[in-house]
Amino acid sequence: MSIISDLAPTGVLRASINLGNPVLAQGTPAAPSGVTVDIARELAARLGVAVELVCFTAARESFEAMAQGRADICFLAVEPAREAQVAFTAPYVVIEGVFAVPDGSAITTVADVDREGVRVGVKNGSAYDLFLSRTLQHASIVRGDEGVDVFEELGLEVAAGIRQPMTDFVKAHPGLRLIEPRFMEIQQAMGTTKTCAPATLEFLRAFVEELKANGFIAEALRRSNQPGAAVAPPGTR
Repeated sequence: MSIISDLAPTGVLRASINLGNPVLAQGTPAAPSGVTVDIARELAARLGVAVELVCFTAARESFEAMAQGRADICFLAVEPAREAQVAFTAPYVVIEGVFAVPDGSAITTVADVDREGVRVGVKNGSAYDLFLSRTLQHASIVRGDEGVDVFEELGLEVAAGIRQPMTDFVKAHPGLRLIEPRFMEIQQAMGTTKTCAPATLEFLRAFVEELKANGFIAEALRRSNQPGAAVAPPGTR
């Protein structure tokens, strides 16, 4: 089987795009933009096939589309819960997960969060939901369509999220502050089905490394006004 037929068996490269992560994708389902959209289009051009951008509002939906065979590639944070079904490249972008708390909270460090009676609002199925679900031992997780929404609606002690939108959230809501430093590094990678041939997986890994090295990723982040996201260092999985 060729790499083209392996990655785009329908003749079209179906790329799962998560519009719920504003660092990676912006716009609307009809007109998406951002670094993941640029990568998907570049990959389709390399393969010589058309691209279909299948857009979702949450990482869990994007993952489900990949796992259920409704997409050929995806752009998700590398997490053990996903690696059972998705073959990932090395990360192309690194972003941060941070906590926000009320100004008067006794929580001042990341370690303070993991205590009995502390409730943390998260976006259901997000990378930080998966990370906190396997690392928190005492605090409880409250899931919602958006972590900041459930944090506000239920008066939770902590909100968790991606640094860029969390920074905007805190600025727009006086009386809140971020906990520094980050509680996790979120490694965003391209993924495809684990049934792909070894040669196909190696092609994707090399493709991502090339885009990191030649400035493509950095330029895509600049165009989409995401200066807070960092291009991941070289590496292969």
